[in-house]
Amino acid sequence: MQAKTLTLHAALLASLAAASNALAAPATSAGLTTFQNNCASCHSVDTNLSSRAGPGLFGVLGRKAAGVPGFNYSAALVKAGAAGKTWTREELDVFLADPAKNVPGTTMPVGVPDTAARAALVDYLAGLQGAVTAAAPAKAATAAERQGSWDDNQPGRIHHIKLTDMPPPFATSSAGNGPRVEARPNGSMPTVPQGFAVSVFALDADKPRVALRAPNGDIFLAATAKGEIKVARSKNGQAADKVEVFASGLSRPYGMAFWPSGANPQYLYVANVNSIVRIPYRNGDLKARGATETVVAQLSDTSGGHTTRTLAFSKDGKTMLLSIGSATNVATEIGPQPPEPIAQWEAKHGLGASWGVETDRATVMAFDVDGKNRRTYATGLRNCVGMLVYPATGDVMCTVNERDALGDNLPPDYLTRVKQGGFYGWPWYYIGDNEDPRLQGQRPDLKGKSIVPDVLIQSHSAPLGMAVYHAPKGAKHAFPKEYEGDVFVALHGSWNRGVRTGYKVVRVFMKNGVPTGQYQDFMSGMVLSDRDVWGRPAAVEVAADGALLVVDDAGGAVWRIAPQR
Repeated sequence: MQAKTLTLHAALLASLAAASNALAAPATSAGLTTFQNNCASCHSVDTNLSSRAGPGLFGVLGRKAAGVPGFNYSAALVKAGAAGKTWTREELDVFLADPAKNVPGTTMPVGVPDTAARAALVDYLAGLQGAVTAAAPAKAATAAERQGSWDDNQPGRIHHIKLTDMPPPFATSSAGNGPRVEARPNGSMPTVPQGFAVSVFALDADKPRVALRAPNGDIFLAATAKGEIKVARSKNGQAADKVEVFASGLSRPYGMAFWPSGANPQYLYVANVNSIVRIPYRNGDLKARGATETVVAQLSDTSGGHTTRTLAFSKDGKTMLLSIGSATNVATEIGPQPPEPIAQWEAKHGLGASWGVETDRATVMAFDVDGKNRRTYATGLRNCVGMLVYPATGDVMCTVNERDALGDNLPPDYLTRVKQGGFYGWPWYYIGDNEDPRLQGQRPDLKGKSIVPDVLIQSHSAPLGMAVYHAPKGAKHAFPKEYEGDVFVALHGSWNRGVRTGYKVVRVFMKNGVPTGQYQDFMSGMVLSDRDVWGRPAAVEVAADGALLVVDDAGGAVWRIAPQR
């Protein structure tokens, strides 16, 4: 019975893909490329209007704004739709140029400012016309289906997901359940454990996504959608006195790292969506002191799909590490064979490396500090968003967003130590030797070679930034000693789960520099209902005074958590 179900799912996926490709045929290749590079990680083009993090875009021309039934649009877009906003070519062009300017309050994070690329994208979307079928309405969740969901969150609660807890593929249907982001209710604050207090460290309408502490205590923030790096300075440590633009004109900046480490770095390295740059820096600078220098001009042939790139330097400071997420969900389009014999391909790109649009994607790459001597460090990591080097051991660690559309509770996301030369399964296997049924039989040679990750996290929680807790020397607001060496992880929250999960910060327990497999809820309370949320943790950092800072890229806030005195 299970085999028959898998066959039906595979047939359905194949038919949808074929229909989508056929209907998209008139579109220009430039428009398709722009869609893949800018939209495909959030939007589908299936004829049944299925959604990902954003609504399906098939037949979008002529549709009223906020017009896909059952999708959790932002209040701003709902209001625009109610006022009559309809997606004509002209309306799409204006909206895509700068979504936040056209519809203030929209949750659309990134626009397409280039005029030619935007025109090609609109042409591509205009070609996606034909009969559509509305997705079936979601069914009410049972008590069992609510386990692990947002209303199970509670600071102090410990989780330990094991391999034996994983259900079979397609045990539940796949959901398109993106959150509707509301304004933070008056007086609402995140929930933290007893003995801690939470407050606002900074507010920024540009909704930064990543935080990095400078040696002098300044907090650098990557305003990805704005193309800027900002810096927040606080005299008393309690709240930022100002947030200034440090550098601008960047291309979706995300990962940041100072080099060399220590009190006197010379550069701030920044990972753009498809390049690495560095900016001259001296401790205490509030403005870039020199021109941006390109260190790596191109990271991969494709830049669509997952666009977050994370930077870290090895413990000895001689190696620059960069994570590059996959271009697609599970690489069903690349075919069963690379363009040359597998042994030759893997000799160049690493064990289990993908090809086609996925060449050098779903990887951690390594470079010398000057950007030269490029090599593959590890493969099969679908989307390593959080990456760091654990100070005590020098181990590279990743938080990974695993694949979608296998069900509400499959596969788990995870945190893991990343071994040099290691293969972590994507796209053919997940969590060890579990074969993805959508690619069944394609790579039997990889069975037994996929490394099982250290900590399994509730499926679709979307772990992003993480930080090791070490209280800086002389910290006045240090956490209790038992937190030393543990890892805090921001769970951005689900869209591919029937009942949402994540939207919290968790503490991953470590013992002698090794994850124990357990994690604990630490900060939650940002979900209002099964539909609505008011915050999404995206990154964490330890402040100079020992407080924990949490970047909320939905609410545009940086939260500060410190022990009560």
